[in-house]
Amino acid sequence: MLTTRMRRLACAPLVATVVAVLAACGSAPVGPGFYRVERGDTLTKIARDNRQSVSSITRWNNLPNPDAIEVGQVLRVAPPAGAASATTSTASARSRSSAAAPNGAAAEAPVNVANAPPISLVWPAAGTVIRRFDGKNSKGIDIADTAGTPVVAAASGTVVYAGNGLRGYGNLLIIKHNADYLTAYAHNRSLLVKEGQAVQQGQKIAEMGDTDNDRVMLHFELRYDGRSIDPSHSLPPR
Repeated sequence: MLTTRMRRLACAPLVATVVAVLAACGSAPVGPGFYRVERGDTLTKIARDNRQSVSSITRWNNLPNPDAIEVGQVLRVAPPAGAASATTSTASARSRSSAAAPNGAAAEAPVNVANAPPISLVWPAAGTVIRRFDGKNSKGIDIADTAGTPVVAAASGTVVYAGNGLRGYGNLLIIKHNADYLTAYAHNRSLLVKEGQAVQQGQKIAEMGDTDNDRVMLHFELRYDGRSIDPSHSLPPR
């Protein structure tokens, strides 16, 4: 069974894929196309064992530092549906990545949400929206208010992560709503719910703060099939 520390580290690939997060947060074996990092592993060894390139695995998992993988972390080692591995299309993948992400960071593949099942959300916090979703530099929305402002669950679900193991997100909550959707709540001053806990829409789950950030705000993300989408389309007008 994973220790609390290992579970937090294993949940770090939130920004990579929801599948990896959910697999890492439990004790069940990882699914086909994924690999759980073991002691002594390197990305080069993992890539070689799975007949992939290091660059492909780095890209599929949005790894900021390929040399900083953690024991217990779950990595995608097979190309996502519709994606080509570097072994078959290295040149084209590099050119697309460079064009989409001039700062060198791998961009998320676009998500077709035309046929996505609807989800009805409530606003996770009071305050002013100071940054909106653009799918590139902003994978969610930022809501600013005073420290301690209540943060509530945007929809009913189960807490699958509660901790501060993901750099840049501070005290973070991730709630799984169904097979398709999850929401994330970052930079909280305090977390009021635990992993595995069921929460109801509108229930207070945290207090707004500035952990791992330079101002008090809530960073809120909505993810469909593991990819960030604009939450404003599922939120009521303000």
